[in-house]
Amino acid sequence: MTPHLITRLAPLAMLTALPACSSPPAEQAGDQKAQADAGAGLAIESVAAREVDNVPLGSVPGTISLPPEARVAVTAPFAGAVVRVYVIEGQPVARGQALGLVRAAEPVAIGGDLARARSAAALAEARSKRLTQLADEGVIAEARADEAKAELEQARASVAQFARMASLGGVGADGSMTLRAPIAGRIAHVGVETGGGVDTVTAPFVIEAAGAYQIELQLPERFAQAVRPGMAVEIALGEGGAKPGGGKIIAVSPSLDPATRSVMARASIGAAPGVIAGRNVTVTILGEGRGIAVPDRAVTRIGDTDHVFVRKGELWEKRAVTVASRGGGLAVLSSGIGAGEVVAASSVAELKAMNAE
Repeated sequence: MTPHLITRLAPLAMLTALPACSSPPAEQAGDQKAQADAGAGLAIESVAAREVDNVPLGSVPGTISLPPEARVAVTAPFAGAVVRVYVIEGQPVARGQALGLVRAAEPVAIGGDLARARSAAALAEARSKRLTQLADEGVIAEARADEAKAELEQARASVAQFARMASLGGVGADGSMTLRAPIAGRIAHVGVETGGGVDTVTAPFVIEAAGAYQIELQLPERFAQAVRPGMAVEIALGEGGAKPGGGKIIAVSPSLDPATRSVMARASIGAAPGVIAGRNVTVTILGEGRGIAVPDRAVTRIGDTDHVFVRKGELWEKRAVTVASRGGGLAVLSSGIGAGEVVAASSVAELKAMNAE
C-alpha cells in the first residue's frame, strides 16, 4: 500500500473507531423543552378537576308526559246547544273560570218537576201531621198515620233528587248552564263551537294542570339494579335552555322488557320554559356518593385504558384514570386524579399524538 493511500484512509479509520450513541445529553434534555414549546403553541383549554356529589350514573332517553291526574275532562250535565264559548286551546285558566254557556230543555223540565215535588211534599207533611194527631186521639188506627209518614219521606226524597239535578252545572231558570274549570291549568282541547250541540258523554273541554310533569324513561339493562325511586334526575333543554329542578325517580318497573332489554321507569320534573308534554329529552340520572369530575371531552382512550392530560409546570403529563360514569357532559373518575389538578379539555387529540411520538 502506498504512503499516499494510507494518509487518505487514516481519518476514516478514526471515525469508525468512535463509539455509537444516540442524541447527545443536551439534545435529550431538549426533547422535553420541545414538547413544552409544542404544547405552548396549542390553544389548550385547561379545567380544574372538582369533587362532586350525586355522581351521574349515565344518560338515558325519555319523553315528557303529564301525570295521570293532571288532565281533567269538563262535561255537560245535560244535552243542549252551545250558546257561547269563552276560551281557546292553549289558554291558561283559573279554577272556577267560565268555559262555555250551554242551554238545554231538560233543566227547565226538571225545574217544573222540582216545583211539583215541593208542593207534593208540603201536602204530604200537612196530611202526616193531621193523621198523626188523629191517631194520638184514638180516632184512627196507628197504621194510617205511619202510611202518611212514609209518603212524606218519599215526597222529601223526590224534592232532594230534583234539587240536586237542578243544581248541576249552575242551571238557570231558563235552562242555561255555565261550564266552569274544575282546576287551574291550560286548555288542552276545545271540542265545541258556538251553535253546536253537546251531550253528556263527550267532553267539550279538557284542561291540563300546570306545574307538574313526568318523564317516561327506558333504562338499559345495566341500570336496572342501580336505579331506585328517590334518585335525582336532570334534563337539559337545548342550547341555553332551562334546567328544571327537583326531578327525581318515582317508579321503576320490576320486570325487564324482553324485546328491548330495558326497564321502564318514571320520574317527576318541575315546570320550566321548554317543558312540554310529548317532547323527547335526554335524562341524566344522578346516583349517590362522591367522585372527581372532569369534562367528558378531557378523557381519551390510549390502548385499553382511559387517560387525561394533567398540567405539570410547562408540560402536559399523560395520566391513566378510571371512569366511574359519564353523563351530562361530565366524566366522573374514581381513581387517577385528585380534586384541583388541572387537565386539558381541548386539543386532546394533538396532545395524544405528541405523546405517541
